[in-house]
Formats: sequence, structure tokens, C-alpha cells
Amino acid sequence: MSNVVLVTGAGGWLGGLLAKAIHEDPLTPDVKLILADIADVRAPPGSNSICLKVDLTDPPQVDALFQTEFGIPDTVYCMHGIMSRGSEDHFDFGVKINVDSVRSLIESTRLYGTTRSPIKFMFTSSLAVYGGSLPDIITSSTIATPEGSYGFGKLTSELFINEYTRRGFIDGRILRLPTIVVRPGPPSNATSAFLSGILREPLQGIEATCPIGNSFDAPELALRAWLASPETTIKNLVHAKHVSSAKFLAHTRVVCLPGFTASVRDELEALIDVAGPEALKLVKFKDDPVNRRIVSSWPAVFDNTYALSLGFVVDQGGMVPIVRKFQKDLLS
Repeated sequence: MSNVVLVTGAGGWLGGLLAKAIHEDPLTPDVKLILADIADVRAPPGSNSICLKVDLTDPPQVDALFQTEFGIPDTVYCMHGIMSRGSEDHFDFGVKINVDSVRSLIESTRLYGTTRSPIKFMFTSSLAVYGGSLPDIITSSTIATPEGSYGFGKLTSELFINEYTRRGFIDGRILRLPTIVVRPGPPSNATSAFLSGILREPLQGIEATCPIGNSFDAPELALRAWLASPETTIKNLVHAKHVSSAKFLAHTRVVCLPGFTASVRDELEALIDVAGPEALKLVKFKDDPVNRRIVSSWPAVFDNTYALSLGFVVDQGGMVPIVRKFQKDLLS
């Protein structure tokens, strides 16, 4: 086994955490990492890595990722993309990144693999693929009908991955991520970014804007989201590499990674529980109808049964332990 892993979007926060976790994964000994992004990439300390600044919209540059001194990757993590609000506001650019560049990466993965030994292709998708009239609980058979450009792009790429897997061109694994809280660092242009921001900023003594409702008592704060911590998300992304192909459903490689349901009010109450009522005073309410429409179209309750049967894991205890862990990390 070559244990060569390519990660695109490795310059991002989640891509960086994933690279570190793969480097430390005992089930992937002596791993060689090819870390690529349009932005600067930092290799995990002590890792055997190649860091490449690459325009992933240029097919020859994508193809070159499979021709480094490390040889052909046995696993590809496709982590790059334009986030949800960015896709909505800049449609053509969103399609170029979230569809065209992904397809280029899929094609190279197909080219350098074989039907006897297809390359594993891990794709981080999103619950933004859902919309419209949905059941109370989302299952693996729920039809995806996105109501935003980000979800459209993700679903389009999912269809390519499923078809290429069906034909034996690649070994695809489509991982629909819950919204991750609490994300460190500066705010992103994701529509869901406020779900971290209303916790992250107040815990650092900084004001944050909540685009849902105009006060803490607003009924809109009952809006619920499907969430997971960064630690659990990374564990599940690494685990996906080790799941046997035979264990997936025959008709789809989609897995909705496990999560839990919490409302915006649940988050703010957890903030009060951990940091006190003074922290809540730093949250300013300014209702954004576009943001609220997009987030409201996403489902908030999933059946974790299938994902758990594949060995994926779920957070325990709801919001308070996650907020407390983030506060502890800030203080350490």
C-alpha cells in the first residue's frame, strides 16, 4: 500500500486539521501528504508532505498533482470550494469552483486509477443539498432538492461521483457534513458562519452579529440547525478512508455524517451557561432575510443510524460541552 493522500483545500482551516489528523492516524503508517490549495499551505509538523500552491480551476495544474515525486495518490480528499453565501452572491464563480474544478479533479482521479484498484475519492458535501418540502427526519433515501447555489453545486458534483463510482472509475465517498461549530479564526462567507460567530466572538470579548431575529426574545431564534464539533468531524473524515467499499449502500455513496440538533437560542443559552450573561450582551441582532431563508431551507434532524453502522461517531451532550471546549482552547 502506497499511503499517499492528496488533500485539496489544504490551506483552509478544516483541510489543515484533516492533514494533521491523517499524519497522526495509526491506520495510515508512513503516509505521504500532497497538500494543495490556491492559498498558502502549511504542512503538519513532522509530516512527509509536499505543499503546492495550485489553481484548481486549471486542469493541467490539477493533473500535475498526480505526478509528484510521491507518485499516484491512493486517496483524494476534495475539500476545496466556495462557501454558501459566496456561491449565492457570485453564481458563475461558484459553479467554476464547486462544479468545474471538482469534475476536473474527478477526471484526473479516474485517469490515474484502474478498474481493479480505483482511487478513493472523498468529497465533503453539505446539508445545503436539501430544500423544499422535507420529512421531519432526513434519512439516507431522502431526495435532495437544493434551494441555493451552494447546494446546487454540491449536488451536481455528488452526481458525478456516484456515477463514476458505479462505473468503477473511482471509489467515491460523499460525506454530507453538518454545520461545524465552533469554527476558530476569522468569520467566513458561509451563510451558516454566524452559528460559530455568535459563540466565538463573545468568548473572546468581541461583538458578533446574529442575522436571525432582532432580539434574544425573537421567535426566529427557534430556527434549528444540524451541528457537529470540529473534533468529531475530523474523526469522521479520517474514518471514511477506512470504510470498506462493500459496506456502502448499493445505489449511492452518500453518507450524512452524524450530528445533533440545536436551535440558535440553544447556542446562545449555552454561551450564557459557559461565559455568563455578560457574553450575551456582545451579540447584536440584525435580521437578514436572505440568510434566514437559506438556513431555514436546510434540514435540522437526521437519522444517524446508517452512518453509525459504518463506524462514524457523534457528539454527546449537545452544545454546552462544545462551547466549554472552545473556551478552554482559547485560554490554553
